[in-house]
Amino acid sequence: MLIVRTQEFTISMSKVNSFLIPNVSSLPSDVQKAEQTNALKKGQTSEFKGLMDRELLQPQVTKKDIGPEVNVSTHAVKRLQERNIELDGNEYMKLKEAMGKLRAKGGHDSLVITNKAAYVVDVDKNTVVTAVDKNNMNENVFTKIDSTIFMM
Repeated sequence: MLIVRTQEFTISMSKVNSFLIPNVSSLPSDVQKAEQTNALKKGQTSEFKGLMDRELLQPQVTKKDIGPEVNVSTHAVKRLQERNIELDGNEYMKLKEAMGKLRAKGGHDSLVITNKAAYVVDVDKNTVVTAVDKNNMNENVFTKIDSTIFMM
């Protein structure tokens, strides 16, 4: 009688297992679901690709063509090239903003320190006089400056 109960139990458990637990191998994996969800329809473009294209197509400010608002002296251009300092649009905007703040506070010959470099600027002439890269900042002495601004 005990054997029958064991058999009945085994039989009933196998029926329950096949009823309650589906065939897992037929379910799509998380990767498949993600691929289906993220798949682009014909003619549709990715938002990320559009953002990257817009960022890459923005004009970059070069060392020589800095624009009419902030000038770069010949000496500063040489230092930028020698020290591999890239004066990109973000750095240009920091210099432009710094010069405006320095002018408002009465600065004339100033030191502008950013994450990339330190720049000695002539605020009155709106000109970058020289530049020192981040790695060599602590080895230099900056003289004849009347103000300093940190633009991090």
